[in-house]
Amino acid sequence: MYLMGDGSLLGWIWGIGVLLTYTYGVYCALDAIMETRTAQGAIAWALALVTIPFVALPLYWVFGRAKFDDYIKTLRKLNDEMDTHLQTLRTGVLKAWIIDLQEEDDLRTRGELQCFRRLSTLHFTHGNEVKLLIDGAETFKALFDGIDEAERFVLVQFYIIRDDDVGRQLKSRLIEAIGRGVHVYLLYDEVGSHGLSRQYLRELREAGGHVSGSLGHRGWLGRFRLNFRNHRKVVVVDGKKAFLGGLNVGVEYLGEHPRLSPWRDTHVVIEGPSVLGLQYSFVRDWFFGQKEVLDISWDVQSKKADQYVLILASGPADPLETCALLFTHAIESAEERVWIASPYFVPDGRVMGALQLAALRGVDVRILMPRLTDNVLFKFVPYAFLPEVEQAGVKIHLYEEGFMHQKVFLVDNDYAAVGTANFDNRSFLLNFEITCLVNDAVFCANVEKMLLHDFAASTQIGEDELRDRSFLFRLATQTTRLLAPVL
Repeated sequence: MYLMGDGSLLGWIWGIGVLLTYTYGVYCALDAIMETRTAQGAIAWALALVTIPFVALPLYWVFGRAKFDDYIKTLRKLNDEMDTHLQTLRTGVLKAWIIDLQEEDDLRTRGELQCFRRLSTLHFTHGNEVKLLIDGAETFKALFDGIDEAERFVLVQFYIIRDDDVGRQLKSRLIEAIGRGVHVYLLYDEVGSHGLSRQYLRELREAGGHVSGSLGHRGWLGRFRLNFRNHRKVVVVDGKKAFLGGLNVGVEYLGEHPRLSPWRDTHVVIEGPSVLGLQYSFVRDWFFGQKEVLDISWDVQSKKADQYVLILASGPADPLETCALLFTHAIESAEERVWIASPYFVPDGRVMGALQLAALRGVDVRILMPRLTDNVLFKFVPYAFLPEVEQAGVKIHLYEEGFMHQKVFLVDNDYAAVGTANFDNRSFLLNFEITCLVNDAVFCANVEKMLLHDFAASTQIGEDELRDRSFLFRLATQTTRLLAPVL
């Protein structure tokens, strides 16, 4: 009877708990208003936190935080501890290879490249050679051969590493490298690689490898911030050769997924001074995971190909929305064409406006996406934005020969990019991504040839195709559009 009365202890505890929950919900709603990067997201979170805090609060702390405070604080410490390295890269090691954009005769090109450069930590460098690696077989052969050639160190970073045939090949190559006296560092994302076995990691450590998750030792609360993921895929060998692009480590990338096959993807291999830009990105991420500054070589190896390359790392800790600005500037600077290939197309208002204006200027704007998708929501995404982009002249193509996962864009004949960033809000605002931007006619021609082959395997869709769909399909399309800010 004592515990069941209106004035019972249990009732008081429940009442206080409800009051504290709603009070904390209001506090977090204010936090969302102050910190969420988009107006739509701020309004949605604030309303949910005030009206249904019991549901919204745990979701907000897992998915709603727009700034990674731990990462920002660690980066400040990292910048202090690595200032000598960074200054050496800018004024010492890379000095002879940095491109002085002020000497560029073409004022238009100078302005475009200057904007990209200011978004990045490092500079454009010459003396590079970048080659396309198309699909899994070509990519993994080049990557494994690179590891086998390592003499000093190998830096390996992937969003997803699976303990399957490909993952075990990677592990065995790394263990063999360790046996040759090579220092091996493996960095994986805890969310993307959640299925990676402890035995896999233990065998690498026991062999003498250094292994870390992207979050490292962040404490219990930090481990619930699942919205921030390190989506980078980078391998650096001896500071001489580096790999990055869309492929993770798993048999599906070799076309062995039971549903998403064949798998279409693109990676690049880089040699030259810009390899150190990828190396620097890895060193920063390693410091965040382990609070350790890696003692590795920063020697420059140049190539006769002499391509202009910029390595641009982006993430939620940036003072500017680097990834979104990268895409927006690329679209706005196009005069003849801008072709974008991405498995996920969820543009925000700025990027959508840039696409429409480019098409209205007469630019050949094409978006290539897969018809087959690994996420049921993205089955409807191509149609969600179709009416407004088609009216402006933007062409939407759906790749028909399996699942297309590459992240590539090509602007005019001037520059092309291959990286890890998708064309969506997660890559723009939440993920840690990395992009290789190449200002070179030969590389652009190779990217053009590759994409023309992909467009030939695709179907252009129009608004009439959406009108012919069932009511339920059109309803799902509109619902997906409403969910765009959180996709």
